[in-house]
Amino acid sequence: MSDVTIVEPPVAHARIAYLGAVSPHWEVYGDYGDHVLLQEFRARVLARLVLLPRDDPQFRRNMARIVRDAERERISIEWDMGDPNYEI
Repeated sequence: MSDVTIVEPPVAHARIAYLGAVSPHWEVYGDYGDHVLLQEFRARVLARLVLLPRDDPQFRRNMARIVRDAERERISIEWDMGDPNYEI
């Protein structure tokens, strides 16, 4: 057996943007891909992030869950944290 993992290309792309300190804190924009898939992904992301500012400790845990969800769905994601100097 081979240990080679086949990496399939993403089927969609989403940009997750931090809007600021006033709720809602986040928005998800679909750049390309299946509209229904992106809407379902957006709903899951917002369920995890909508009331969390980026400096909340729960944000890191939810961010990891979102990354795993995107990998499962083969959605490439981009994080726009609203500050170019913000460390992810």
